[in-house]
Amino acid sequence: MKDYLKKNGIRIAVIVVAIALMIGLGTAARDGNIGLVHNATGVLKAPLQKVLSSAVNFFDSIYGYLYEYDSLEAENESLRAQLADAQKAAREGIEANEENSRLRELLNLRQKHTDYEMESSKVVLWSSSNWSSTFTISKGKSSGIELGDPVITEYGVLVGQITELGETWATVSTLIDADMSVGAFVGATGSSGLVVGEFSLMKNKQAKLTFLADGAQIYVGDEVLTSGSGGSFPAGLVIGTISNIQSEAGGQIEYGIVTPECDLDSLVQVFVIKSYEVVE
Repeated sequence: MKDYLKKNGIRIAVIVVAIALMIGLGTAARDGNIGLVHNATGVLKAPLQKVLSSAVNFFDSIYGYLYEYDSLEAENESLRAQLADAQKAAREGIEANEENSRLRELLNLRQKHTDYEMESSKVVLWSSSNWSSTFTISKGKSSGIELGDPVITEYGVLVGQITELGETWATVSTLIDADMSVGAFVGATGSSGLVVGEFSLMKNKQAKLTFLADGAQIYVGDEVLTSGSGGSFPAGLVIGTISNIQSEAGGQIEYGIVTPECDLDSLVQVFVIKSYEVVE
């Protein structure tokens, strides 16, 4: 009712004024002032009609504007809702395509490593600590995941290892975490060493290749893979590449700075290797 009065109040007021004038003229006629009425109507009829017609047209135009404004506002609201739905559908479509792509790559990995038993899981929370590089995934004991299980991408690139475990969640320490260490071999010569996390490098999303065998030669650009030694990780997973070579104090011992192949910042989904064939 409020909206109706708001939209039609002015129009009603004009009609009331017109009716009042007509009643006033009618009353004058009943009082016997016929001549006065006829004279008044003769003088005022044309101008009054024009004024009333102009007023009605004016208020009609205002009413039309208000009605059109409300209609446009309602239409805009509907269009905004449709746009939001379309954007949501587009995001879901992109996410579905990305997941399908990951699963296709995973299928290729399964075909190459038929001994791998893997569990897919989503990344749900990154640690806010400046002293570690860890994140939480959406699967845990109830999915057959165990402490120490390796975590990889769909391309067979090493991400890290399960270090904490709940029924429906698990914590993954990445390979740049200060507490991580992975047996590795490097380059065409297959020199063995150990990739370890180091706090000073973790901030740059890098790790350290150290404990190299005597006489080992490493070069910038060499690929670093898991060696499989110790049985904690399958052999042949890609760790990263050597981006720099430095020497310890005294310049006697070389070590490599490893940049991980995995882009940790873009992780959405990972795969936990629950079992695999250990090759000594």
